[in-house]
Amino acid sequence: MTDLLADLNALAEPRFDWTRAEVQAIHDAPFNDLLFAAQSLHRRLHQPNKVQKSRLLSIKTGGCAEDCGYCNQSAHFDTGLKASKLMDPETVEQKAREAREGGATRFCMGAAWRELKARDEPKIVDMIQRVKALGLETCMTLGMLSDGQAERLAAAGLDFYNHNLDTSPEYYRQIITTRTWDDRIQTLARVRNAGIQICCGGIIGMGESREDRIGLLAELAALSPHPESVPINHLVDVAKTPLSGSAPLDGLEFVRAIATARLIMPRSVVRLSAGRETMSKELQALCFLAGAGSIFVGEELLTTPNPELASDDALLSDLGLEPDAAGAASRAGARATA
Repeated sequence: MTDLLADLNALAEPRFDWTRAEVQAIHDAPFNDLLFAAQSLHRRLHQPNKVQKSRLLSIKTGGCAEDCGYCNQSAHFDTGLKASKLMDPETVEQKAREAREGGATRFCMGAAWRELKARDEPKIVDMIQRVKALGLETCMTLGMLSDGQAERLAAAGLDFYNHNLDTSPEYYRQIITTRTWDDRIQTLARVRNAGIQICCGGIIGMGESREDRIGLLAELAALSPHPESVPINHLVDVAKTPLSGSAPLDGLEFVRAIATARLIMPRSVVRLSAGRETMSKELQALCFLAGAGSIFVGEELLTTPNPELASDDALLSDLGLEPDAAGAASRAGARATA
């Protein structure tokens, strides 16, 4: 076992100065050593047999001005997806109620926007307040935020804001050209300064190199404090998007990314996110063993497929995993600030 994996006491204390060489040494360690260390640390700081369930709803679909190469909601690509208007808060509240009844403890709302516009803020605030009143954690992903917007979302009661880095800085321009890497960092800073918890991860399997995956993980671990939630997504192949036809990432490479995230961001909740619909139950089991503590439930993630509820219930039952009714991410945030 490498020296970096041998000292769990050291790994349990968050670091923000990981070098890429150190992250690579962890990522590339013998697979058994990597999983043993990740599961051991996960057991120390998290509840290994509990999984938080979240639900993700598209509150405004399609017509996005961004050109993210993985997304069928971009107005730059003719994918056949019909754009919609922003949902009414009453409809969102009903969807959140259904999610709660299905066992979700966090309700995530996503709008296909480049940035949040002032005219839409009143509806967004109303949605947050309605979902919060149901006893659910609230999360929004609305694109970039300008001065004052994060503070207003915080005042409405928003718990989490999702804004992914997507990939490494070096590979970023291969994925998106309409928003810069620095734009993302600035929005994350605004969210953090407003006191909102951060949900920030990336997508792998987009044709990037192993070095790019390591670079993404190193950049996430350089955020101080670490994101409370770190979603690791596998690219979902969407027809007529630029990344359609990308070669699927080897499953063990995906598990390595989960385990590395677990080890270099020890108190964050690592989220097994998009792409589960095409994963075997054995691969998902390895991800939980590697330290994933949260999943999205429901048949759709924004506009892409996700396993059916019955399938997820069977998977968790087979693995002896229980829903985390208290909200894993909230507890992680409390531990990180204790």
